[in-house]
Amino acid sequence: MMTEPYGDDAPVPVVVTEGTPAPDTAQTRLLQLLARTGRCDPRTLDRARRAAADMGGRVDIALLRLGLISERGLAEAYAELLGMPIVTPDQFPAEPILSDRLRPRFLRDVHALPIVRTEHALVVALTDPLDHFATAAITAATGLAVTPAIAIPVEIEAAFERLYPPSDASEGEEKADTPFEEDTERLRDMASEAPVIRLVNQIIFRAVENRASDIHIEPFEDRLRIRYRYDGILHEVESPPASLTAAVISRIKIMARLDIAERRLPQDGRIRLPIRGHEVDFRVSTIPSLHGETVVLRVLDRSAVTFDYAALGIAPAVVACLSRTLALPNGMVLVTGPTGSGKTTTLYSGLLTLNTVDRNVVTVEDPIEFQLPGISQIQVKPQIGLNFATLLRAILRQDPDVVMVGEIRDVETAQIAVQAALTGHLVLSTLHTNSAAAAIVRLRDMGVEDYLLTAVLRGVMAQRLVRRLCGACRQPRPASPELVTRFGLAERSGGQAVILFQPMGCPRCRHTGYAGRLAITEFLVPDEVVTHLVFTGGDHAAIERAAIAGGMVPMFETGLDAALAGQTTIEEVTRSIRAEQP
Repeated sequence: MMTEPYGDDAPVPVVVTEGTPAPDTAQTRLLQLLARTGRCDPRTLDRARRAAADMGGRVDIALLRLGLISERGLAEAYAELLGMPIVTPDQFPAEPILSDRLRPRFLRDVHALPIVRTEHALVVALTDPLDHFATAAITAATGLAVTPAIAIPVEIEAAFERLYPPSDASEGEEKADTPFEEDTERLRDMASEAPVIRLVNQIIFRAVENRASDIHIEPFEDRLRIRYRYDGILHEVESPPASLTAAVISRIKIMARLDIAERRLPQDGRIRLPIRGHEVDFRVSTIPSLHGETVVLRVLDRSAVTFDYAALGIAPAVVACLSRTLALPNGMVLVTGPTGSGKTTTLYSGLLTLNTVDRNVVTVEDPIEFQLPGISQIQVKPQIGLNFATLLRAILRQDPDVVMVGEIRDVETAQIAVQAALTGHLVLSTLHTNSAAAAIVRLRDMGVEDYLLTAVLRGVMAQRLVRRLCGACRQPRPASPELVTRFGLAERSGGQAVILFQPMGCPRCRHTGYAGRLAITEFLVPDEVVTHLVFTGGDHAAIERAAIAGGMVPMFETGLDAALAGQTTIEEVTRSIRAEQP
């Protein structure tokens, strides 16, 4: 809700138009505030000043146009600077206010929307709090004193679409065409309109600002649903109206260099944008659905990812095992787990420790998620015959020391990877299995002989990602007797009272109680017993029992330890690992 009440006597700040510089004091104070609060560093502000001088405009407008600050970030800065409230979506009116005096086209042009009317005053939401022309024009048209409030552009656009829908005639024209008969040029024009560009930019910038891993854009009959994936869980946000579906999706396809006329087949593309002073990549996937194309963007923000074992939350004992294994001159090391369990991030962390001047490190990936300095990364291109197996053969003629294969998907890739490990190379790769022991059985099922497995396998790490409790708001609670008994927590706590932490929710964690994720792992190093079982065709259960007897700590137990340490919750562990519970 708005932080200040509105009244007839509320002051109206001095404002100016977008095209002219704001008073030096306002701009200077804004830049000082952005620097002081860490929203922009000095280098970013200098870049914006130069761009503003070239454009003959304001520095804040340059910051937005260069993608150096999000629309919400700038709005929050102005709210703090000017003492003005930010309008939330639920504060926009249900019906247009003073529609007989204020034309929709004018309000759209100045990005202003009346939200509250009193006897002598009018509260107006503005995307530009320094727009004197808008407030003066509205005062002249209505005869009311204008009290400005700040609106986020994407949110005021959604309110416009709801309050001022297209005319009946234009709606009829739109409905006359099926999605596959829409004119391509009309779609391109719609996608190039400023409101659509701002809306799509806001959707993307908000995802990066809040560290979402994915953006889901899903068309339905009556709305366009927008969801962000935070820490592995999808969260719905306020969505634009269904009338913008074609324009929003076409805009994203244009940005990803996809064919906007092709709406019958899936397409894949990539977007790179400068956001807050650094490049962010987005992997784009479109697929036809009942009411249009569903679009998913994977956010690949290098600045938000730390390739460090401690930051990933991997247990120190597992880090020690992994480091010893990666120090070996040859053999095969596998990381296994379901899609989205952080396997690639773990391998990247390992590669960076191996990336020294005296080693040739090469990767084969599909796709290349992040660029690693000093490492030769090669993209698989099946459409021209460059698959994992073909590239792996070629790489072995390039004198590599370390080879990372993004994923072992088929028999041919598995066999070549094993041969590479046998001939003096250290081979790292991933598999999709539920446990470390299951990876051995999977390779066997792919046709790799047992005697070859025993010769090359140096270690297998299985992992899952669980949500990390927010350190700012987590609260300790005594564990219930049921949980203590069910999971044997009394023995793990050394006879002390069992305390577990619970998620509470605060602004830092978006009121979810969780902030970030940590890896829960198990690491299998084949000892003599495990090697004998592999050589003699032992099954998954036998291999796992032998590994545990030899010192491997199963993932589920590692997860329980993390819960007792206050890093996560038992509910998260059981949800993510889905292990047999003791």
